[in-house]
Amino acid sequence: MAELDIGKHCNVKSCNQKDFLPFVCDACSGVFCLEHRSRESHSCPEIPVKKDVTTAGGSTSYQCTLEDCKGKEQLPVICPHCQKHFCLAHRHQDDHKCEKLETPKPRMAATQQLVKDIVESKKGKPASKGRKGAKNSATAAKVALMKLKLHAAGDKGLPQTERTYFQVFLPKDAKDSSLPMFFCSKWSVGKVVDYAASLANLKNNNNVLTAKLRLCHPETGMALKMDDTLLSWLAHPESPLYNGGNVILEYLDNDCTELEDVSAYLLQS
Repeated sequence: MAELDIGKHCNVKSCNQKDFLPFVCDACSGVFCLEHRSRESHSCPEIPVKKDVTTAGGSTSYQCTLEDCKGKEQLPVICPHCQKHFCLAHRHQDDHKCEKLETPKPRMAATQQLVKDIVESKKGKPASKGRKGAKNSATAAKVALMKLKLHAAGDKGLPQTERTYFQVFLPKDAKDSSLPMFFCSKWSVGKVVDYAASLANLKNNNNVLTAKLRLCHPETGMALKMDDTLLSWLAHPESPLYNGGNVILEYLDNDCTELEDVSAYLLQS
C-alpha cells in the first residue's frame, strides 16, 4: 500500500519543516508551520486581505468575504481552494459557492469505483434467500425509514424532498450509542460530519493532529471521502447507503482509513 503524502513544508527557507496541518497566510497565501504562521514571523511582503480590526481590547477579527454575510472569526478560516476568508458557517466550498469548486463528475466517478470495489469484495459471501428475502428487506427498510422520520433531529427548514434519514451510530465513548438524524442530500460528507457532531454534542476539532471525526461505511467501516456528496452515494444503485439506513460516526487517526470492527457499533443498538 502506497504511503500517504500528508502535510506541506514551511515556506521559510531556514525552516522548511513539514507540518501535517500547515497554516496558509491570509496575505501572501504562503504555507507555513505553527512557528511561522504569523505575518511578522515569516516577514510577509503582502498587505493582508479584508479584515475588520475591532477596538474592544485591540483584538483582531476576520470578516467573512461572502457577499451579504456579516460573520466574523477571531482566527482566519481560509478556504484551501480559493484562499479567501470565510466564517465557520460558510467554510465549506458548497456553502460559499467556491469559484474553485470542482464539477461533481470526477467525484462521482471515484465514488462509483469505490462502490464497485465494495460489491466485488462481497462476491464470495453467501447469496441472499431469493425474492422473498429481498421483499422482506425492502419492507424492513421502509419501516425503518418511517420510524426515523418520527424521531430524527435535523434542520426543519430543509425541503422534504432533500432530506435523507440515517440512524447515526456514535463514537464508543459518546453518551448515546446512536441517534436518528436527517441531512440534506446535496451536502458534502464533511458538512454532514459537522452537522451530526453539533446535534450529538461531540468535539469536532478539525485543526488537531490527532483523531478527527469521520463518516464511515455501515458494512465495511471504510471512511467516506469528505468532499463526496450524499447524493453521489445515494444515486448509485449498488451503494450501501440509502434513505433510512445506518452510518457510523467515529474518530479516526489521520493515517487510518477504516474502522476495525463495524459490528461493535451496530450491536450497541
